[in-house]
Amino acid sequence: MNSFLQRLTLLISDKSLRSRLLFVLGALAIFRVLAAIPIPGVNASQLELFFSNNQFFGLLNLFSGGGLSSLSIMMLGVAPYITASIIMQLLMMMVPMLKNLYQEEGELGRQKFSQYTRMLSLPIAVTQAISFLLILERQGVLTNLTPFQFGVNLLVVVAGSILLMWIGELISEFGLGNGVSLIIFAGIVAGLPQQISQAVFSFDTTQVPLYAAFLAATVAVVAAVVFISEAERPVPVTYAKRVRGMKFFGGGSTYLPLRLNQAGVIPIIFALSLLLIPQMFASFFATSSNAVLSAISASMLGAFQNLALYGALYFLFVFFFTYFYTAVTFDPKQISENLQKNGAFIPGVRPGGSTSEYLAKIITRITFVGALFLAIIAVLPIIMQSITGITTLALGGTALLIVVSVILDLARRIDAQISIREY
Repeated sequence: MNSFLQRLTLLISDKSLRSRLLFVLGALAIFRVLAAIPIPGVNASQLELFFSNNQFFGLLNLFSGGGLSSLSIMMLGVAPYITASIIMQLLMMMVPMLKNLYQEEGELGRQKFSQYTRMLSLPIAVTQAISFLLILERQGVLTNLTPFQFGVNLLVVVAGSILLMWIGELISEFGLGNGVSLIIFAGIVAGLPQQISQAVFSFDTTQVPLYAAFLAATVAVVAAVVFISEAERPVPVTYAKRVRGMKFFGGGSTYLPLRLNQAGVIPIIFALSLLLIPQMFASFFATSSNAVLSAISASMLGAFQNLALYGALYFLFVFFFTYFYTAVTFDPKQISENLQKNGAFIPGVRPGGSTSEYLAKIITRITFVGALFLAIIAVLPIIMQSITGITTLALGGTALLIVVSVILDLARRIDAQISIREY
């Protein structure tokens, strides 16, 4: 407790840390103000009805930070940037030039890679904006739009998404934590009062034991998320001594920390994005005049309304993307080469190829546990709603993982900044 108070005092008293924290709060405040400004032509009553009957747009609202539910100028949120990141990660696996740019050319290469991602976000934002506006217009949410008004709405929505992406980049550079994650986090937290009020108004006194069990399960799930997020497998590493003249240099032992969940919350975001793409196209063609397209779209939307099928696909996608993202970000061969260059080795394992195989074997084993945990947490709201039949009991899921992961990441970054100041 004393250590926490000391760090909190240092965070407030240190000018640089205080400026970073205030910058984050100011940027998020600007985002929330902009997220409350609606685009022209919105039918409020039809909008509320549309969102109450559409789980698909409810998930998209998570990535927009709550901007989609009010059809604000920030209605796309960071979804185009996330989609562009997924595409670039996939291309990196298939195009060696991009992989070399990201992994071997240092900070400059990663900056170029990020620039390509931002450039790709623009056409994706335009495509998503056109699709959403047409869907909402066909559903009667947007009414009496002339071609000029539609073009203005398109321009405003795309500009809002690019502006939000820029705000996220500024938070990452001048603030504390990852800007995109903090924006999604702010949207989730901003929606908590409404969710709590809904739970209070729908409270049933005959189901008090169920609510008590739900509260206890929530605490247990949060504790499990923190434990898995912080868990790591230490791999012992020994540095060989070097002789220069008559003196010995180096030597000593340390360990290589391999996190149980290397990918964080990214696999869930990837899986949701992949599941939302066919639903978006199905929603777009649901009101088509072509009978075949309309029938196919209706059958697709009906299939995604099946909780068992949706949950199974969600589980498999999260499990797959956990392995995929770990393979992208963790290269055993490169780590083995770096250890060898620095005169380090893993006791009992030969340097070079044997070390690479040993690390790959360990990361494959521990990633299985992390992937299984992420997949279970992702589908936990579906399981809870199926068991209890109460939609307000949405235990676990993407929102919980994002909130816990962002808080843990922010705490680590603050600790790192405080440690630098202390040194």
